[in-house]
Amino acid sequence: MADGMSGSTVPRRQLGRYLRDARGKARLTVKAAAEALEWSEAKIWRIETGQTSLRSLDVEAMCRIYGVDPDMTEALKGLAKETKTRGWWHAYGDVIPGGFDVYIGLEGAASAFQWYESELVPGLFQTADYARTLIMADNDVDAEEIERRVRLRMERQALLTRVTASPELRVVLNEAILRRPVGGAAIQAGQLNRLVEVAELPNVTLRVAHFTAGLHHGVMSGPFVILRFPMNGDGKETEPPTVYVDGFTGDLYLDKPQEIERYDRAFERIWEASLNEADSKKMFIEVAREFGS
Repeated sequence: MADGMSGSTVPRRQLGRYLRDARGKARLTVKAAAEALEWSEAKIWRIETGQTSLRSLDVEAMCRIYGVDPDMTEALKGLAKETKTRGWWHAYGDVIPGGFDVYIGLEGAASAFQWYESELVPGLFQTADYARTLIMADNDVDAEEIERRVRLRMERQALLTRVTASPELRVVLNEAILRRPVGGAAIQAGQLNRLVEVAELPNVTLRVAHFTAGLHHGVMSGPFVILRFPMNGDGKETEPPTVYVDGFTGDLYLDKPQEIERYDRAFERIWEASLNEADSKKMFIEVAREFGS
C-alpha cells in the first residue's frame, strides 16, 4: 500500500494526535507550520490524521518548530518507528519510554467503550485509595511520584462527566473484582460504593459477570477494551475501532476489521451472560456491606 500505509494504523494515529496537539499549543496554524517546515499543508494534514508514516528526522523537525520538550520529542520519534503487520505491541522500555502512556491519547479521543475486566476495577472507575494501592504494588517509585500518578488517574476520570461528547461505556466486571479486598476491607468497600455511583451516570452501563455464568467468553479472551471514535459529517468513523489489551510487559493494539469483529462477538456474549444492570448494582451494595460499609 502506498505512502507507508501498511501495518497497524495505531502508531500513526497516535503520533498524528500528539503532533496536532503540539502544534495547537504552539499556536501555529497548519499553514504556518507548513511554511516553517517547507512542506505542503496537505502533508501536515495527512500526518495529523494518521494517514501517512513519518521518519524520526521529520518528527524531530516538527517538534523543534513546535517547541516540544526533549523527553516528549524522543517519545514521538520512537512512536514514528513503531509499525508492525499484525497489530502493534508497545513494549515498555523499548524505543518508546515506559513513562509515555500511548493509551491515554486513544482514551481521550474515544466516543464509546466496550470493556471487559477480569481482575481489577478499570482506572476510570477507581477511587484514589484503590488506585494508590495498585500503583504502590506495581511500581518501585517514591511517594511523590506515586501521588503524581494517582492525580493523573483521577484527572482522566473527568471524561466520564465532561460537558461535551462524554463517551458511552458498556462495562462488564468479573465477580472476582468485587470480592478481592484490594488495600483491605475499607478501601474495597469504598471502591464498591464508587461503582454504585458510576452506575448512575447516564453514559455508563455496568454489569457483573457472576460466577454462576460459568465458562463465558471472558474467561477465554481475558480482559480487553474496544474503543470506537466519533463520526464525521459523512457518517463515517473518524478513526477505525481499536482493541486494547493491557499486558504486564507491554500493550497490544489491534485494529484490523476481522480482529475487531472477533472481539465484538466475544463482548456481546460476555454481556449477555452477565447480570443485568439492576442486579449488578444490587450486588455492589451487598458486597460492600460484607466488607463493612
